[in-house]
Amino acid sequence: MRVAIVSDIHANWQALEAVLEDMKKQGCQRVLCLGDLAMAGPQPKEVIDFVRCQDNWTVIQGNTDKLIGDYSQETVDKLKSAFPVMANALMDDVNILEEDKKEYLKNLPAQKELEIEDIKVLLVHGSPRRNNEDILPDVPLAQIEEILQGVDADLIFCGHTHVPCGYQTDSRKTLVNVGSVGRPMTENPQSCYVVADFNNGGFSVEHRFVDYDRETASEFMKARGFDGCEALAQMILKPTRRHV
Repeated sequence: MRVAIVSDIHANWQALEAVLEDMKKQGCQRVLCLGDLAMAGPQPKEVIDFVRCQDNWTVIQGNTDKLIGDYSQETVDKLKSAFPVMANALMDDVNILEEDKKEYLKNLPAQKELEIEDIKVLLVHGSPRRNNEDILPDVPLAQIEEILQGVDADLIFCGHTHVPCGYQTDSRKTLVNVGSVGRPMTENPQSCYVVADFNNGGFSVEHRFVDYDRETASEFMKARGFDGCEALAQMILKPTRRHV
């Protein structure tokens, strides 16, 4: 079975459309989504409406999905002190999203265990320990082993950092950060996702990079109108860092 794994769409409909087209070309039969459907992106309504209607998608909750679903003034105040633009993005999403969309994000599972072709698969957003734990390319292998301690899975998919990477542990576990569809945070501004092939108890994994209409996405982002949306629009064109 050929499976696509996506994460961190962040309301970027143009990026998602391009990735969906590439999935078709790759012959993907199923999609696993690791969360962060909305927040700090151009078109949250369109993205959420599309994802929740897909029969062949398995979706878990990302940390920004949880922020929207469990929205409180206390959360905004904490976020404002460190990342004021992200706090504004959160407030704007909460203001424009209908209640059914916010409930959908609120009720997504934090993690999901699957079995595909006799391979045990675990879906997490940040890590098995926390939805906002960073797994980046420079994490020491010993720390990865610690993060995965007690995990009963052969293959673990994560996102959150918007930076693709992968690890093979001494305990025979494979951990793959699938990167970001909507807000890549590398020198390459293309969307990133993973295609995994499962066959008779084995698997292979490939990161795929897909170009998309960043100019249109950036214009939609500017049109959001909240304080800081222009900086987020610029990051679609030229990613520099995860937060502004």
